[in-house]
Amino acid sequence: MKKSFASQGDIQKKEISFDQLAEGVYAYTAQGDPNSGVIIGDECVMVIEAQATPIIAKDLIDRIKLITDKPMKYLVLTHYHAVRVLGASAYGADEIISSTKTYEMIVERGEQDWLSEFQRFPRLFEGHESIPGLTWPTRTFDDKMTLDLGNRIVEIFHPGEGHTRGDAVVWLPKEKVLFAGDIVEYEATPYCGDAQLAKWPETLSKLEKLKAQALVPGRGEALKDEASCFKAIQETREFVRILLEETKASIKNNETLYEAYHRIVELMKPQFGHWVIFEHCMCFNVTRAYDEVNGIEHPHIWTDKKDIEMWNQLHKSS
Repeated sequence: MKKSFASQGDIQKKEISFDQLAEGVYAYTAQGDPNSGVIIGDECVMVIEAQATPIIAKDLIDRIKLITDKPMKYLVLTHYHAVRVLGASAYGADEIISSTKTYEMIVERGEQDWLSEFQRFPRLFEGHESIPGLTWPTRTFDDKMTLDLGNRIVEIFHPGEGHTRGDAVVWLPKEKVLFAGDIVEYEATPYCGDAQLAKWPETLSKLEKLKAQALVPGRGEALKDEASCFKAIQETREFVRILLEETKASIKNNETLYEAYHRIVELMKPQFGHWVIFEHCMCFNVTRAYDEVNGIEHPHIWTDKKDIEMWNQLHKSS
């Protein structure tokens, strides 16, 4: 039986949780769907990750309005993937913030990414007709910026490359709460199609040194103690390490991409196969790893057409 492409077969609606991690700090999670975060200061609100469409963003906005009437002044994009950013217009934020490298990725591949992700995961794009266009940051930074929301200091910084070359995290130094974006996942498969795999573990080590007491991963439940935060970082690192090392072994043994994909999926499935979107991600992951090990430092641009061609190539015997 042929596998459904990516997550086209995933049509079940997820249960949403809105958990308080500290006073005025919340995690918006949905059983492995993309997460968002909320930070409330005395003067305004910061939202981290916009969700995929303005229609889907409305649920988060409604929850925020139940707990505060302060304006949603800041919207932070930890990186640029359509499922996380195209709902931005719903918030009416004064400033949309990203790293400079993320801005460059929008210029380079934003339109292609939108069409690609919409095809991969249609359930997440409910109300896609409400998207007015690409989401463009109004403020960027190279390494780090600090904002005061009113008696609440928020640090936004680029810890290094990993999930993409432009990854940023949001850190509350007083509360020790980390919004990690897709650099860290928890019981959810890291998507590596735009990754810098060799650099990712070092970036995770920098986050580990923060010793977060709570962490919101890109996907998966919010983590509420230091041990759980450490576990999520360690498990993400292990996934990336195995993927890269096994791809190196495949190339050393002259395996084709097709052979490498099937061997690596079977090898990783016992440890990681129960993580959400495993089947969705692994063909993109192995393809990117195969490219990187072969010296292609800059990930190629995924398009809706290229996605299907790659999927069919790697699943031709299914």
